[in-house]
Amino acid sequence: MDTYEKLLKCRDAVRAATDFVPEVALVLGSGLGGFGEHIEGALEVPYSSIEGFPLSTVPGHAGKFLFGYVGGVRVVAMQGRVHYYEGYSMRDVVLPIRLMGLLGAKTLFLTNASGGINPKFAAGDFMLIRDQISLFVPSPLIGENVEQLGVRFPDMSHIYSPELCEKLREAAAENGIALKEGVYAQLTGPQFESPAEILALKALGADAVGMSTACEALAARHMGLRVCGVSCVANLAAGISPTILTHEEVQEAGRAAQESFTRLVKTAIEKMKE
Repeated sequence: MDTYEKLLKCRDAVRAATDFVPEVALVLGSGLGGFGEHIEGALEVPYSSIEGFPLSTVPGHAGKFLFGYVGGVRVVAMQGRVHYYEGYSMRDVVLPIRLMGLLGAKTLFLTNASGGINPKFAAGDFMLIRDQISLFVPSPLIGENVEQLGVRFPDMSHIYSPELCEKLREAAAENGIALKEGVYAQLTGPQFESPAEILALKALGADAVGMSTACEALAARHMGLRVCGVSCVANLAAGISPTILTHEEVQEAGRAAQESFTRLVKTAIEKMKE
């Protein structure tokens, strides 16, 4: 089955459950899934109910779509994403993003938990993703181009919409939330990075590192979606942090940031309607 045929089958499976047409697609990262409680009138569609859909296997990723409203804006949220390190092909990793685009979303709001590389960052900080480095993971666009989605050689000069970045800055200012800015780098994982790898990423200009997001942004831009992103700095990266890195630490940092994260995301989505 080719990529587009698989996407259409997944779309039909979701349409059998709901005819809801979202404006904004939201991906909730590790420890940040609690935002789902703030989606009004949410209808759940478990990934497991969609034939051929990749399933989340990571603790803290619930594995379902939520369709509902945030401040009057129609939203579909992924409560849990899938990762390349789980053994899926990169095309399957970005299938959920493409599916949300086919369901009608024109804007993709990405969130994640990351390791801080920038020495000015601290655990619990939020970072507006201005740009990204995705050199260390396979491109989701490798292989035969899906012409129904986008062109063979899409431009990536502005992966993260300057207009949406400004709305995020405004949302942070209105809520009194300090919002750092920087470049996010995606590695494959699942192991955390070595101190030498962090030094290399720092030399390349990365401010934060994680195991998701960049590939999703590429797939979304290929489709013509507007993209923005916020990273919750869960810990300082290896060689910077004095402690051993754990996934539990990442989840806990996300939970601790939940209240500020909720205000930031809610206000930003409301501004996307303006």
